Formats: sequence, structure tokens, C-alpha cells
Amino acid sequence: NSSESNNYRLRMWVDENYNPQGDGGNLQFSVQINVYGKSGDKMPSKTGLVDEVILSNIPKENQYDDGENTFIIGEDPNNYIWYSGKLWRAVSVNNEANTTKLVTQWDISVVSYKTENSSSFSGSYAKQWLNDTTVDGFLANLRDYEKFVVPNFEWVEGITDTVGLLSTYDYRIGYSGTTYENGYLNNGLQWWTLSPRNATSLYYIASDGSVASSSADTGRGIRPVINLKSDIKIVDGDGTETDPYRLEGDNDNNLNGTLLNTRYSGEYIRFGNDENNLYRIVSHETPGLTKITSAEPLKNKTSAFGSTFYYSSTNTIGTFLNGEYLTNYIGDEFNNMIEDSTTWYLGGLENGMNYRLAKYTSTSMASTARSTEAKVGLLRVAELMSGQFPISDLPTNDYWTLTRKSGTLAGVLKVHPAANFFSSNCQNSGYIKPAFNLKSNVIITSGDGTKNNPFEIELDV
Repeated sequence: NSSESNNYRLRMWVDENYNPQGDGGNLQFSVQINVYGKSGDKMPSKTGLVDEVILSNIPKENQYDDGENTFIIGEDPNNYIWYSGKLWRAVSVNNEANTTKLVTQWDISVVSYKTENSSSFSGSYAKQWLNDTTVDGFLANLRDYEKFVVPNFEWVEGITDTVGLLSTYDYRIGYSGTTYENGYLNNGLQWWTLSPRNATSLYYIASDGSVASSSADTGRGIRPVINLKSDIKIVDGDGTETDPYRLEGDNDNNLNGTLLNTRYSGEYIRFGNDENNLYRIVSHETPGLTKITSAEPLKNKTSAFGSTFYYSSTNTIGTFLNGEYLTNYIGDEFNNMIEDSTTWYLGGLENGMNYRLAKYTSTSMASTARSTEAKVGLLRVAELMSGQFPISDLPTNDYWTLTRKSGTLAGVLKVHPAANFFSSNCQNSGYIKPAFNLKSNVIITSGDGTKNNPFEIELDV
């Protein structure tokens, strides 16, 4: 109690079975100690199983138990988790399975949900994109998902898969006790839910946080949702945005000398020599290389796309990216890390079309669309990281993609700050979000890949 103190000696014995390699030394072990007061209440812990740590650190007034799941509710609870290069929010804990549902804090991309005649999650382009295990898909770029994520989760009755979306039920409960504008699940962008309004229209979350609906063939932002397995542990962090919880097996330290091409989509990199020097990993589309893109559109810089809807290193925007941008925004030290030539795919899309047509001539992916070679390019619609718009610093305009509007000779698709896509005349002005591949021998010299501590990199010569 407050008038006395007690000293305790804690001892731990380690069996030889913990040293299977038999080298006899220099191993470190840790033990978690839970301290209980006289009332028997457990002290909040920063480490332990995900469900236990999160719920023990969330005030009871920010929890709601509907009998099946315990939901986290309110305006801004400390439920941030960093996993696989992305910032997530813990939404709920299943009372029986002890699994934890997560949703990404920001939109990861923009897709048409489905064709105009169906709003079912089953067979939707959104479900396909979320669970795509090709190099371009979300699930394929999620770190060790077999270890971390519950497979075959039932998102709606009879429809299972590994990755899904939030329902309007999840969303509405999340702002219990406050308003939809102030609920923590409102990120200021538009994004799909998996809840149909009727046979052909679907509910989405509008930029102001309200629940709205539109035809299922519309392009909107997409926030992936996963369920962490019950045995996953938190090993660091306090759940705040600046110090999110870190998971065992995804909390890498001392990455000095590690090849960048072994890292994960979404991780941050310091690159370039001016105010536009924060970038994110997109994917490893080309084996051995690392595609990255600026975390935000270039500040105070807009450009027309060109005279046609096909990107090239010599059209208006391509001339800037492969000339002035490399010289004035990047500089020689970083320029040398960029692969000299990358293939950029120039497929066509419009609302209601499968996202794969931005890269391939058909959804079977038998052959790729028309392409061009250039050192620097742009992202495609529906590519990873092509829906990135941190609400705290929204630009006043839209940024260009490589993807043309299908069936037209004038339109190129832009991504809107509210996180949807639309066609724009090639000679209109738009913001620029550069993308390029880094060479296979780029290594990490410091950092952990988070926004507050991005990777510093150099060429391994």
C-alpha cells in the first residue's frame, strides 16, 4: 500500500531445450511480470496477447460488448497497430475466439467494387483485389499472413476469405457515444463497406463520415480488414498514433545492411533532398527491385498529362519526371539508386471494370497491356499505395495515374483527394505522385520503416 514498500527477488531458470543449437552462450530471454493491487485489478500491460493488451488499456467507457464481440468505440482511442508497413486500428475482439479485427487507418487503393448489376461481396472485384496473391495483390504483399491472419473468415453469411472490409454495423458501433464525424473510424476519405443497400447499390463511408450509398460499379477507396490470430503478441508500443503497438515477428530492429527488396509494401523511406523526400514501398513487381512512390503528391507542382492518353518519357508529365524531377527533386546521390528503365503498363479502365485491366489485356492475366519504358513513371489505378491521401495534408487537386479511360482517346484517370477515380482530359492540370524502381543492391542503413523513423538507404557497393 501507499505507506510501505516491499522488495522481491525474481528468479528464472532456462532449460537447455531453449538452446537447441548447443552453442552455449550469448542468448537473451525476457519474462513478463504482472503486478496486482489489493483489489485484484490487473495493471495495464504493454506486452502480451493482442486482445488482452488492447482491451486492458482501453477504458471501459470506450468498449461495447454485443455478446459476440467487444468493440472499441469513441473518438480517438489508443488502438493503433503497426503491421506489415501499414498503420491499422483495432476494431473489435471476438469474445470466444480471442481474435482481433483490424482495419487500415488510410485507404490503400481505389477500385470499382463490382459491375453495376451486383452489390454482393461474393465475386466482387474488391474481394478479389483484397485476396489477390499475385505480386500486385494486397494479400500477396502482406507480411507472413499465414502466421498472423485468420484464414477463411466469414465476412457475411456463407462468404469467407482472408481479407475483407468493414460492415456498416462495425462502423456505426465504432462511433457509439459520439457522432459519425468524430468517430475514430472516420478518416476523412471515401471508402467501401461490404454492406449492400440493395441488389445493385452498396453503402460506402463519405468524406464527412456519414454512411452513403452508390452503384457498386463506382470507383472508391478501399480499406482492407483482417483478423489477427489469437496467439499473436504485442511486444512494444503504447497504442498511440506516434507509438503504435508492434507485433512479435514484425518488430524488426537493427536492419542495417538489410536489402531493401526484402521489405514490405507501405514501409516508409527517406529519399531525395527537399521537402518531398518521404516515400513508401509499393511492391516488388519486378523481381529483385523495389517499386516506391512519394508518400504524398509533390508539393506546389502540377502538370498537364500530355497530348495523348499514353504515358511516355517524352510526353509532358514524363519529360518533367525524367528530367527536372531527377535533377532538382532527387539529386545525384539518390538518382544513382534508381533503376535506369522500368516497364510501365498503360491499360484502360472505367467504372465497373476489373482492376486487372489496368495492367493486363484480360482478367485471366494471360498477357500484359500496352507498355512503355522509362526511368520514372506513375502508379496505375488499383495499384497498391494509389489511394494515399493523409487527411491532415490533403492537396487541393487530384493526381495523375498511368491508367487511361477505356474506350476514349482523350481521358486519363486521376485519383481524387476523397479517394475515388475519374477521367480527366490529358491537357488539364493535375498533381504528380512519382513512382520508380530502386536497384537490387540498395540496402538499409538505419530506421525501422515507420513514418516517424523511415528507412535511410544507400547503394551496397
